[in-house]
Amino acid sequence: MEAASGPEGVGSLQEDSKVAVAKAQAVGACWRQVSSGKRVVCLGKGGFGLKVERHPAKPSSPGADGGSHPTPTSEPLGPRPSLTEAAEGRVTMKGLYFQQSSTNEEITFVFQERENLPVTEDNYVKLQVKACGLSQINTKLLAEMKMEKDFFPVGREIAGIVLDVGSKVSFFQPDDEVVGILPLDSEDPGLCEVVRVHEHYLVHKPEKVTWTEAAGTIRDGVRAYTALHYLSHLSPEKSVLIMDGASALGTIAIQLAHHRGAKVISTACSLEDKQYLERLRPAIARVIDISNGKAHVAESCLEETGGLGVDIVLDAGVRLFGKDDEPAVKLQLLPHKHDIITLLGVGGHWVTTEENLQLDPPDSHCLFLKGATVAFLNDEVWNLSNLRILKDVMEKLSTGVFRPQLDEPIPLYEAKVSMEVVQKNQGRKKQVVQF
Repeated sequence: MEAASGPEGVGSLQEDSKVAVAKAQAVGACWRQVSSGKRVVCLGKGGFGLKVERHPAKPSSPGADGGSHPTPTSEPLGPRPSLTEAAEGRVTMKGLYFQQSSTNEEITFVFQERENLPVTEDNYVKLQVKACGLSQINTKLLAEMKMEKDFFPVGREIAGIVLDVGSKVSFFQPDDEVVGILPLDSEDPGLCEVVRVHEHYLVHKPEKVTWTEAAGTIRDGVRAYTALHYLSHLSPEKSVLIMDGASALGTIAIQLAHHRGAKVISTACSLEDKQYLERLRPAIARVIDISNGKAHVAESCLEETGGLGVDIVLDAGVRLFGKDDEPAVKLQLLPHKHDIITLLGVGGHWVTTEENLQLDPPDSHCLFLKGATVAFLNDEVWNLSNLRILKDVMEKLSTGVFRPQLDEPIPLYEAKVSMEVVQKNQGRKKQVVQF
């Protein structure tokens, strides 16, 4: 194909190149403003507005030419949109989803491209995610709730900055720092740069609390509060057995029980867990090492309480059957349901995470004689006080009552591998993705 010849052709090419350069410079200037912390509105066809908000820019630093230049932020902004995308309002982001096999056994985690979110309206808040905690996905519950999809969003414990609010939002405004838990039916994955969430699932993040601490504590804080306050009525001088105290939930539950003035007994699944629990302050009354399979939880608890039994038990799962019918790992690390019933005191509360708990008539009769209760801890059941719980969890995190056991922050590109580890329940410390 021959180049255009003559003065008219040259002029046309020059004019086109000038327009292209001008457009490129405009988009580049927009992104430079974003990196320096300014609010930007890019207008394209149809009056589309892409509003991006960042933290205020860092103080200016003197340049080589003697002038001052804004210090660029160290956070990656991701790839720049193309001119066509910017003009048509199509900015895509990557989010993490999971896909389940037809046999419902294997889960595959994949990154999917997402179109930009719709206009924020009513009680919804548009949030720039700064950190997202990782938790195991209960695929069985999703199937029972008829919530199965081809691709299901991953990541629900989020902390971030408010970008935009709907017309009916009353608790938040742009630039607020917030933390919350996405609902089970959320269409947005928390493992994405921007999400849309109803304001009733969010609370303000205290200034002292980091993004990773907020996202890594919020869910386990709610679980601990639900188990100890609402299901078992924790009060001072009560004796509490917290199974697997070195886990993310166990650590927060121990700290909450100590804060309320309770006497805490806990189990350790390894020598490392035992050493960690023994270093906690205030000190735990007794750490029962069950890693070698020799310690008897019921006997140790009865001995510690003078034969009265404990007032509250928060388990991490129990064995339901005999030794011949249980896997070796479960046999070693989990107590039998009869042990829990035996160590429970009169009027005691047993809070269980075992969704398929089976109690035979003799078991029920023993619980009846003790006047004891059994309650199930379901993460997805929120009571009407949950907003207050979220605020209280953040307050205790800010004042140092809660000291979560977090792993090193993970970048977004490693989230897929980390979720595979979390889903197999192979990690001990809480995993948090930092953006």
